[in-house]
Amino acid sequence: MSSLPFSPTVPAGATVHCAQRARPAPRRLGLGALVAISWLAPALLVLIWELAARAGQVSPQVLPAPSKIANTAWDLIQQGRLISDLFTSLLRAATGFVIGGSIGFLLGTAVGFSRLAEALLDRSIQMVRAVPFLAVLPLVIVWFGVDEGGKIFLVSLGVMFPIYINTVLGIRQVDPKLLELGKVTGLNNRQLIRRIVLPGALPSILAGVRYALAVAWLALVVAETIATSSGIGFLAMDAREFLRTDVIVLTIMIYAAIGVLSDAVARLLERRLLAWHPNYAAGGRR
Repeated sequence: MSSLPFSPTVPAGATVHCAQRARPAPRRLGLGALVAISWLAPALLVLIWELAARAGQVSPQVLPAPSKIANTAWDLIQQGRLISDLFTSLLRAATGFVIGGSIGFLLGTAVGFSRLAEALLDRSIQMVRAVPFLAVLPLVIVWFGVDEGGKIFLVSLGVMFPIYINTVLGIRQVDPKLLELGKVTGLNNRQLIRRIVLPGALPSILAGVRYALAVAWLALVVAETIATSSGIGFLAMDAREFLRTDVIVLTIMIYAAIGVLSDAVARLLERRLLAWHPNYAAGGRR
């Protein structure tokens, strides 16, 4: 009688468990790969646009080719116009952002902490927020004329509201249990605000900053339609008079590029200031 080879009995559950452990974990894409993928669609769109323009499918008067727009940008840089106008617009936007952001943060902090301040301020602020930029424009011209003050005022006005709303929302959404815990551990009101309330409200405040950056450029476009002799908006208005579609599209692309860069700066600020937060730390889900 031949002997059979020894075959130990293994429980079915253990076999499944071993197979699960042996299965390789799915590979996560690195940051560089994700960044490359995010630029894939815009690059493909520009390529299709260029090919369509070269094939004559798109009229140059309607939408010039990207190569034509790049040549126009280089010509304006050599003339010294583009850099000067870009710097002027950036200065206006930055000044208005600092002024409007500071006012929005202070008002939002007051309303977030005080129901009395909310009763005094919030309804008036919401009424002003509902007024479109174009409706305010004639009054701004009466107040400030065509000087820089009117343009900075419009940018500040647009920036103030997103930061105000998100500051109030962030303060009101702080977990009451954390406040109770802080009081139990002996923190006074100032320490509660500095260590618990403001850090807890920071994600919402920074979300308001990102939204305010986009609104700042929208307000600047409206502001630079006021009689002016410099800025990206003036460059577009001047090109409209001479039917320079390439310059108009160039200014639109500049606004888009600045918006992408400012949003990237805001994201970097989020990662630095919110490194303690699991959703913003390195490798955290966004």
